[in-house]
Amino acid sequence: MYINGEWVITDQVLEVNNPANGQLVDKVYLVGRKETQTAIEAAKNAFPAWSALTGEQRGAYLHKVVEKLNEKKEHLAQTITKEMGKTIHNARNEVGGTIAFFKWYAEESRRVYGDLIPASAPNKRISVLKQPVGVVGAITPWNFPLSMGARKMGPALAVGCTVVIRPSREAPLSTLELFKIFDEVGLPKGVVNLVIGNSSEIVGELMASKDVRKISFTGSTEVGKKLIRQSADTVKRVSMELGGHAPFIVFEDADIDLAIEGTVISKFSSNGQQCVCANRIYVHDSIYDTFARRFADKVSSLVIGDGLDENIQIGPLVNQDAVDKSHEHVTDAVNKGATILCGGKTLSNNEYKNGYFYSPTVLSDVNEEMNITHEETFGPVAPLIRFSDEDDVIQKANNTEYGLASYVYTNDLSRAHRVSEKLEYGMVGVNDPSPFAVQAPFGGIKESGIGREGGKYGLDDYLENKLVSVAIRSNYR
Repeated sequence: MYINGEWVITDQVLEVNNPANGQLVDKVYLVGRKETQTAIEAAKNAFPAWSALTGEQRGAYLHKVVEKLNEKKEHLAQTITKEMGKTIHNARNEVGGTIAFFKWYAEESRRVYGDLIPASAPNKRISVLKQPVGVVGAITPWNFPLSMGARKMGPALAVGCTVVIRPSREAPLSTLELFKIFDEVGLPKGVVNLVIGNSSEIVGELMASKDVRKISFTGSTEVGKKLIRQSADTVKRVSMELGGHAPFIVFEDADIDLAIEGTVISKFSSNGQQCVCANRIYVHDSIYDTFARRFADKVSSLVIGDGLDENIQIGPLVNQDAVDKSHEHVTDAVNKGATILCGGKTLSNNEYKNGYFYSPTVLSDVNEEMNITHEETFGPVAPLIRFSDEDDVIQKANNTEYGLASYVYTNDLSRAHRVSEKLEYGMVGVNDPSPFAVQAPFGGIKESGIGREGGKYGLDDYLENKLVSVAIRSNYR
């Protein structure tokens, strides 16, 4: 672990194994409450000097981080694939996103603007200062182990906050590599701190500490709700990027080839282990049979295996629980009337015997009674649902507590605007399976989250607005 500019070694060790073959990738040292308290104290002590730097000075550090990331991007991509299984192509994209986040916020560090407000009295001058919130506790997931940390630490460091980050135990190695870079570029002691260990101990300390003024969490809605409740005791600010259950709507006037390609990208990137993956694929009745047949043919041709192989399109799932959940959803759907068009099997023989593999699956004739239409699968299972009416499919798409990402395929411009405005989601992709960019706000509504990450919007959650009103004396006699 990395606390107050020093590497920390303990007698507790976590082994990180490759989910493709079960082989040991590396080991990390674990810490607990005491070390977390030390990390928080280090971040608190580093905050005055770090926040006092100019934005340009902080940006200069982040530009150095970008340089090092570019030098090591293939090593970082391979680390991601080894620790959590996504294909090397997906991992390279994630490293590219990580670089983009740090580069963007290195530049944005100089553009944290306040306001001058016209006063209602002639002898007053009113201004609004934007100042860093303080120590930030960042909690990141295993499915994007490197870029989620960048999306939180980039804006936090740019505006002058200091950070204690706890990555997932499932995939901590790429964050560890990032901290080696922080150490190489000479970030001042205590500005960034890395703690991995028992979740309840580390997160418990972050939530209980009055010195931690902000929590940024990416993970499940269930855990997010617990953190929101705990934040009340110290009235912390929170950003929550939580679960999703994305509808993917294909209208009768859509380009079917484009829609099939987009569905494959949305559903099977990172093997379905993304909160923005298509979870309910609504296809208009008039094109349903054609779409289902061609989509299943496409999915059945996907190549499955160790993500380090350049020819692989689908890697392993992160662990056995993920395999079991995918199969449970398939079994429940079949028992309630769904048909398996392809896949539907756990892969455990030959080259798959030591990994966590599930065949990419397409289900047809899915209905609202099935668990998969209400629960996030987080695996490579694509349920196809018929619809015939625009208003009806919008109602069904919105009939969930989630509100993260959604997708619409149509060639009707009026329909594109009409449906986008009615969908109750923080993000809508129209004929676009990846409507996400470093300069754009990422986040959800309803039980999918609070706040936004990315672009200029990503700075707001790390800043406080301070009113300064100055009464002046007039020179008039």
